[in-house]
Amino acid sequence: MRGLRVSTPSRVLTALVTIVVVLSLAACAPPGSQSEKVTPSAQPLSPQAKTSTRIVVVENLEYGSATGARVDVCLPRDSSVAVTPRAAIISIHGGSWRAGDKSNIYWRSICQWIASQGFVAFSADYGLAPQHPFPAGFDDVRAAVRYMRSTAVVAKYHIDPKRIGAFGGSAGGNLAALLGVAGTGSLSSGSRVAAVAELSGPTNLTGDGSELAGFRPLELSYLACSSFEACPQAVRASPLFQVDDSDPPFFIGHSLDERIPLSQSADFVRALREHGIDTTFVTVKGQLHSIAMLNDDMRSRIATLFHAKLDGPVVG
Repeated sequence: MRGLRVSTPSRVLTALVTIVVVLSLAACAPPGSQSEKVTPSAQPLSPQAKTSTRIVVVENLEYGSATGARVDVCLPRDSSVAVTPRAAIISIHGGSWRAGDKSNIYWRSICQWIASQGFVAFSADYGLAPQHPFPAGFDDVRAAVRYMRSTAVVAKYHIDPKRIGAFGGSAGGNLAALLGVAGTGSLSSGSRVAAVAELSGPTNLTGDGSELAGFRPLELSYLACSSFEACPQAVRASPLFQVDDSDPPFFIGHSLDERIPLSQSADFVRALREHGIDTTFVTVKGQLHSIAMLNDDMRSRIATLFHAKLDGPVVG
């Protein structure tokens, strides 16, 4: 029949092989601690310090913290006319568990950036060491998540209590990761979260030699221990040892030559993947630490993860 093209057997075989290869590649998750390596592009001196007067910030709300810490809420621009309840994200500042503030220009900009992506952002302070050693700070951020799910807050800020994520950097990355791996079961209740993005978070606080020597005194102060040999709380403060099959999707970013050794994130990624947790691992060339690596590309990657995991029904 004129106009009909018949494939030869060799063409058919080639096409089938191509389809199989493409499907196989699409189905394979990165193994072990394999990461996507990126080179940061030129950027402003402090790309993370981008505040916006167009994002409303409700400041210093009590959330039930045992240490008296407060939380700020950053609202999407169109929050007053939202019809569908929004997902919410808790932002947790860094500072080696002994310093830092939700209201400084860097973390205020993070809160407003998250809100600019359409999420209701809650930027939480928490109890700091040495006055408030572990688990005080972690207890505070868990209380903040429960506050976000409270009936009054859900109604006031029109959020969906079943769709809550966590973001943190450095010490805040450690606490955000702990929120992700603490507990078991549903990701939609209590203090559990449905997605986590963390940058440069220490994940093993047991003094096994994977941290810098100068960081060890800060860890011991946070843990209220005189030595790692007699410090059982170090395991409970380490996300690496809390992973199980019920944990949420993770985005983990880490610079190759920064102050927190890359092995801290690589080991954590490996543990998550061994438990079948959907984990994106991005390593950045250079020494940028925590939110200093948040150029436009990294912001886009993190926002994409939160939209993918929080915009629809939470699985888990």
